Amino acid sequence: MLIPILIFIIVIVAVVTFLVKSYNQIVILRNNVDKAFSNIDVILKQRADEVPNLVRVVKATALNENTVLKELTALRSQYNQSEKTNDKVKIAEAIDGKMKSFFVSVESYPQIKASQSFLKLQKRLSNLEDMISDRREYFNDSVNLYNTGIQVFPDMIFAKMMRYQKMEMLKFSEKEIEYSGVEL
Repeated sequence: MLIPILIFIIVIVAVVTFLVKSYNQIVILRNNVDKAFSNIDVILKQRADEVPNLVRVVKATALNENTVLKELTALRSQYNQSEKTNDKVKIAEAIDGKMKSFFVSVESYPQIKASQSFLKLQKRLSNLEDMISDRREYFNDSVNLYNTGIQVFPDMIFAKMMRYQKMEMLKFSEKEIEYSGVEL
């Protein structure tokens, strides 16, 4: 009579241990994604905070790029007001695209390219882009592990119970993917 009770207790302890381990693994993965995004969020916020400086410099040189500047300002506001990571990722990608198109349009305005304020701002933004690029890989790795973790059985049961959803990775823009070869 004692042996079946011991076997039952051992099975219950093993099942509970397995369930706790599965639950904890999902929480660890989610926290790792949150940490990775927090690291990149600081830099994305710094980049978004440079938009007013960009507007100021461009207005001082009388460049007629109001549409792009208004869109950048609106995206900056959306980013600062957004609380969800997936929303911030999408807005950051939109800011990235607008910044790149803005800098392409500036190429045809030599008076801006010669402005010391613009050159300092461009260097600052370039440094921020490098930092974003460095952290994007870590963030995407964390998101990939998390997304895999919430889709494998039996962890997916806990993930659904906790309403964890698939996260978005930071994507490369078409301009970043494009390779035009080495110029000689």
